Amino acid sequence: MIDMNSLPLAKRAQIVGMLCEGMSMRATSRLADVSINTVTKLLIDVGSAASEFQDATFVNLPCKRIQVDEIWSFVGAKNKNATADQKAAGIAGDVWTWTAICADTKIIPSWMVGGRDAGTGNIFIQDLADRLAYRVQLTSDGHKVYVNAVERAFDWKVDYAMLVKHYGPVPESQNAARKYSPAEVVGVSHEIISGRPDKAHISTSYAERSNLTLRMGCRRFTRLTNAFSKKVENHAHAIALHMMHYNFGRVHKTLRVTPAMAAGVADHVWSLEEIAALGMPKAPAVRGAYRPRISN
Repeated sequence: MIDMNSLPLAKRAQIVGMLCEGMSMRATSRLADVSINTVTKLLIDVGSAASEFQDATFVNLPCKRIQVDEIWSFVGAKNKNATADQKAAGIAGDVWTWTAICADTKIIPSWMVGGRDAGTGNIFIQDLADRLAYRVQLTSDGHKVYVNAVERAFDWKVDYAMLVKHYGPVPESQNAARKYSPAEVVGVSHEIISGRPDKAHISTSYAERSNLTLRMGCRRFTRLTNAFSKKVENHAHAIALHMMHYNFGRVHKTLRVTPAMAAGVADHVWSLEEIAALGMPKAPAVRGAYRPRISN
């Protein structure tokens, strides 16, 4: 097996490509003929660099319509199986990834890993607001945390609406079958929170579809397997790598360019080698300067 320190760029790109296509770390280790520690180290290096790069690049974005949503996963163990000490230490339990997507360019300018609580919501919406150049139309689901978060971050200088889905009752005979599926949607309502949002564009469809892309493209989100993350930091690194590949290295079938190109922050489709090179050794940095996008 090849040692991490002597790993050529082509091999790094191969590993990054496998991870971005939804392969597990151990499957990647076997097929790339490298140790699992090498795959883990590369994920940390490239994930950290990808998060830093996007954090610095996504400023003054020309987005006009933004949709936000949250996607569930867990680290170590689900909430019901994690001990109180594990939950308190943040090493096990449910983890939510908050995402925002531009309905026009399809770029994902902001995401945050944490709980589905007000603290994480405030950080996420503030981060989103700081990246936008213009007043936007914003749509979220009915999660009440968004209301105060949007008020604090945008000071109501936003055309904001909630799309609230109403679910029907689950028949007793279908409880077991419905365990991993949501109840049937029987209605949808629009709640205008601020400004004058265009009702034709009150939707979270793009956000929900991008979350499906995340679930399919990042092995850690696969349900009913043992592929879940064991550390929240590595969970965040894997998401950052996915976002880098999605935003810069993957041509959107509708746009015919990458989301980053559509948003004007890239002028070409990034290769896997370019993404992998972000994690190559550089001049020593201040220890502890990087922090993954995880809310405390």
